[in-house]
Amino acid sequence: MSEHPDCALIRRGYEAFGAGDMETMATLMTADVIHHVPGSSPLSGHHKGREAVLDYYRRLGTETKGTMRVDLETVLADGRGHVISVHHSRADRGDRGIEMRGGLFFTLVGNKITDIDECVADIDESDAFWS
Repeated sequence: MSEHPDCALIRRGYEAFGAGDMETMATLMTADVIHHVPGSSPLSGHHKGREAVLDYYRRLGTETKGTMRVDLETVLADGRGHVISVHHSRADRGDRGIEMRGGLFFTLVGNKITDIDECVADIDESDAFWS
């Protein structure tokens, strides 16, 4: 059975993120994409527009000095432009480390990501790590 094209697009995004390939990431998103990050840390909030989203991803790398790793566990599509991904992430920041499951809920229009809602297993732990 072949993978749904929406799932394949999200897998490409995870691969590009893991490689730090922001050029490829940019091609997968609309210009007005929004990435919603939960919690109350300095990274939380609504990152609006492709450049703001890419800056958020770059900041994840900078804040963790390149230690952030995200391992994709599964990708699920509804065939109507919605994709859910589940992943396990880990990173170090200063003298702190974090390992956590999380997920992203994507909305796609015209084979491009238009909206990303981020969910984490423990918002308080995530806030403490990023603050």
